Amino acid sequence: MILIEDADPDHADARALIAALSQRLAAITGSSGQASFDADDVRGPGAAFLLARDEQGRSLGCGALRPLQPGVAEIKRMYAAVAGRGVGSAVLAALEARAETLRYDEIRLETRRVNTAAVRFYLHAGYREIPPYGPYVDRPQAVCFAKQIGSTSA
Repeated sequence: MILIEDADPDHADARALIAALSQRLAAITGSSGQASFDADDVRGPGAAFLLARDEQGRSLGCGALRPLQPGVAEIKRMYAAVAGRGVGSAVLAALEARAETLRYDEIRLETRRVNTAAVRFYLHAGYREIPPYGPYVDRPQAVCFAKQIGSTSA
């Protein structure tokens, strides 16, 4: 069973998962992605940082939600420590449910094109590719996705 809980991104388990994600991204893309994450963005109103744990309390994954613009949230630092166990899907579902509770209409995210596993994961989860937004404009290595949620979802 995968348990999802709210956490602070400075919690020791969260920091360990974020560091593991940064290492993994650096190996895949050449960049850790740390420059595009500010822990303060996922604290406070309209934001969340979630940890996935197993029944013994071991941390398995994480993901964050931050306000991007009115009605739109962005997923940050999405990571499953072990692939193929449903951790990523559980974290993503929890982030989508939280976004709906927070009354967002859309969720967006960015990953690198070379991160083909992540691209497949988000497409399989119902995300569609969108034009680059914000800091990802004019960055051909970036691929952006969005998904409608809540009452506006199909």
